[in-house]
Amino acid sequence: MYIQLILLSLLGTVVCDHHSRTNQLPDRSTIVHLFEWKYKDIADECERFLAPKGFGGVQISPPSENLIIHLDNGKRTWYERYQVMSYKLTTRSGNVEDFLNMTRRCNKVGVRIYADVVVNHMTGDNPNNVGTAGSTADFKNYSYPAVPYSREHFHYPYCSVENYNDASQVRSCDLVGLKDLNHTLPYVVEKLSSFLNNLISLGVAGFRVDAAKHMWPNDLKEIYNRLHNLNTDFGFERHSKPYIFQEVIYYGNEAIQPNEYTSLGDVTEFRVGSELKNCFRGQNPLKWLVSWGPQWGLSPSDTGLVFIDNHDTQRSNDVLTYKESRAYKAAIAFMLAHPYGEPRVMSSYFFDTSDQGPPDDANENIVSPSINSDDTCGNGWVCEHRWRQIYQMVAFRNAVKDTQIQNWWDNGNNQIAFSRGNRGFIAFNVEGRDLNQTLQTGLPAGEYCDVITGKRQGSECSGKKVTVDNNGNAQIYVAANGEDMHLSIHVGKESQLLSL
Repeated sequence: MYIQLILLSLLGTVVCDHHSRTNQLPDRSTIVHLFEWKYKDIADECERFLAPKGFGGVQISPPSENLIIHLDNGKRTWYERYQVMSYKLTTRSGNVEDFLNMTRRCNKVGVRIYADVVVNHMTGDNPNNVGTAGSTADFKNYSYPAVPYSREHFHYPYCSVENYNDASQVRSCDLVGLKDLNHTLPYVVEKLSSFLNNLISLGVAGFRVDAAKHMWPNDLKEIYNRLHNLNTDFGFERHSKPYIFQEVIYYGNEAIQPNEYTSLGDVTEFRVGSELKNCFRGQNPLKWLVSWGPQWGLSPSDTGLVFIDNHDTQRSNDVLTYKESRAYKAAIAFMLAHPYGEPRVMSSYFFDTSDQGPPDDANENIVSPSINSDDTCGNGWVCEHRWRQIYQMVAFRNAVKDTQIQNWWDNGNNQIAFSRGNRGFIAFNVEGRDLNQTLQTGLPAGEYCDVITGKRQGSECSGKKVTVDNNGNAQIYVAANGEDMHLSIHVGKESQLLSL
């Protein structure tokens, strides 16, 4: 009995409502990062897919003017978006008119926009000195006349971040050659807060703050304290504050820790992707996930922005990505089924090399994703958020909000299952044999469509059907060699077929 009480305590400590903090609608959840998408395409996607599927918001690529960078093959790279030339809102995603069209249309259908903002630095050195809005810079002399910034506005003399156990070096030196702004200067604070307030006036719901770890918390606090409330013209409630989530990369045993920033906003919890990779590749037993959350040393649930991969980490072998789709879909399903943290899913383009930029045409214009008859994308775009196994789990998360994990089951190794109160149930099989077990689902009696193998289509299921008896039990089968390693059912129109 004592062990059971501890288990119930662990399972019930991570439920919280994030909607007031993130500015998402109460019936929505999950941010999708539409990496390198054009604003017009994001607006279209909000209306035709994201709102109907219950997504809560979109993280967009940095909207500030960036340096144009060509690779040796003559193609543009994605990381140019993180090399700032000015705070003009002109990039390959569009201009200020396109930006405003996006925020108006997305907010109108209840999908919030979070801007990825680069406020730690400007550019590195480059043979080209022209930006996406036509601005120029003198890199050698730290001169950015379109802001304007000059040498006095940067940390000087030059130093480079080499030792991540030296907090002062990490926060006051150049990150991979990018010119580091001096955030103690009132002039710099004013320029950055004005940039962010302009985005607020144009309808954003918040910010992903790039390289927050490389800025002193008190300096960020000065910037955040100057931010306006959200613009009520876009449907936000009066006195709403922008949702801030800060990039603080931490895997343990480093001088700078996420909790130094959580009084200012949420932090990106990178350990979620690295830990779940080990579980869903079968390297660590799934049974350990019974205590998933802060008990693993992760950030508190109400301060963690959680994800499996992002635009940086997917270019390594350290996390699961679309290239390892079976395990990747299962890891995302677990993340979305579990109440820990505020989730974000990645939406990518196909790439062969780490520097490769988004699909573009002969004039270097980003190519729009094409939409296939099965809702997937073409024209070089992966669009993971349009994979059935992912967007159906967004609906699952919406259906089970405000519930706790109950009815945990595992086979002592790599088969697990649990319910979210009496509203949802999910099972995973990462073992080399079938999962075929009568399990307590917690759900009302009835017939349900498994939202992983298919969809509800009228009175039928295109995938598996699961029958829950009057005691909440169901026969659960997940094949060892199936297309997917998980099964999921929940109350609501997407899954619930017939009540008994």
